[in-house]
Amino acid sequence: MSETFDLAELTDFVSTLFVRAGLETDKSAAVACYLIEADLMGHTTHGLALAPWYLQSVRDGVMKTGGTYEILSDRGAAQCWDGKRLPGAWLTSEAMKIAVNRARTFGSATIAIGNSHHIGALSAYLSIATDQSMLASVASSSPSGAQVAPFGGLDGVFTPNPVAWGIPTNAQPLLIDISASITTVNMATRLKREGRVYDHDWLMDRDGRIGNDPEILDDGATLLPTGGVDHGQKGYGMALSVEALTQGLAGYGRANAPKGTNAAVTVSVYDPAAFGGVENFVTQTGWLRDACLASRPKDPSHPVRLPGQAALLRKAASIRDGVRLYPGIADSLNAEAQRYGIATISAQA
Repeated sequence: MSETFDLAELTDFVSTLFVRAGLETDKSAAVACYLIEADLMGHTTHGLALAPWYLQSVRDGVMKTGGTYEILSDRGAAQCWDGKRLPGAWLTSEAMKIAVNRARTFGSATIAIGNSHHIGALSAYLSIATDQSMLASVASSSPSGAQVAPFGGLDGVFTPNPVAWGIPTNAQPLLIDISASITTVNMATRLKREGRVYDHDWLMDRDGRIGNDPEILDDGATLLPTGGVDHGQKGYGMALSVEALTQGLAGYGRANAPKGTNAAVTVSVYDPAAFGGVENFVTQTGWLRDACLASRPKDPSHPVRLPGQAALLRKAASIRDGVRLYPGIADSLNAEAQRYGIATISAQA
């Protein structure tokens, strides 16, 4: 059964946990903020469920605890960073903030980051830009993972390689967060731990048979690309483009055979004021928003929704009523708290 926690108390608790583990204060605050943001939006496999893994990465020396990134190139509207294996939440949020500021000057700005640690849910970072009426994207890949095979192949080459877009409108923004695979590694891990299987055949074993049991991933199986067995060239193409946008632009990736958790991230921000104007931009996106919502639903009991609409409703409810954590997450966090000698956290009465 899920439990509900006060947002401010939970944020302070998680931040303190990472400080005690050795992360600098600003890095700890970013990790706490963006993992919790994912839970607020309902992305429970990419929220605080990741915290014990991140803490283990700190203990293993895979996630670096302090210092800053190295700027490898800077042409004003384009930068490239070596992330030095620092927390992905801190690197990505810093990149988004800098890209927003530079987009005001140059119209658009892109920052490519190589050698980052894991960044969590991509959509968690979009409001940094959309709250300022800017269009933004985040793309990520992991050159140390290979759980998705190219279409027509059997052996894994890619990770799910997600891309997220934040699109301002004349109302709530559109928050698009999609990946090149039908499902994710984190969801497979959760299902294995709980002894469950997927509702559909979203996996392919090492001999090309499709199935739904995540246990086969331990024996060379892969996640099917978006589009599945008949149109998987769509996910395949997306995976290739994300690899180029992230590892390619960062100049560091699979060809370097990095060891341990490693991510490549590219953040892009566009200021509509430098193009057709903010008012005209939201007129166009607002029209699309309204047209989608007005589309006759196939099932009248399930009207058309917009990407991010449910997530924003969940976030608003969580801020108002408390953060609802997936079963078992609070216990795993309290186990870490005991390891580091800090007070555990309790659910709201």
